[in-house]
Amino acid sequence: MSVDPDKISLFADTSIFSERPEACPFFRYDAPAAKGYCTVHLTRPEICRDYGCWHLLILDDSGKRAGRIMGRRHLASEDAALTRLFEEEINHLVEPDDAAWDRQVIEVLVRAGYTVRT
Repeated sequence: MSVDPDKISLFADTSIFSERPEACPFFRYDAPAAKGYCTVHLTRPEICRDYGCWHLLILDDSGKRAGRIMGRRHLASEDAALTRLFEEEINHLVEPDDAAWDRQVIEVLVRAGYTVRT
């Protein structure tokens, strides 16, 4: 395993763990960019295959992975329809309780034809 060359300075910042002590040891958050990154993505160590860095897995109608809710409320997806649905119906949800937010999100996703695994 090695840190991706373009993420070395990001890897040095361990402030994410004061807010999210359960975070993957290779995850870092770039506040100015408002994005999270895997700092060892290029080498993908064994721990990454075992680590569940998502808390909601979203499958399309054929059972293929369409996206994941990572961290508290970040959608990671390359599925245009799911991304649009997230922006239009989910991203604006104001619910301080994470479990209640998850339930609301699952309802929206299931209604749209997705399957969600927790």
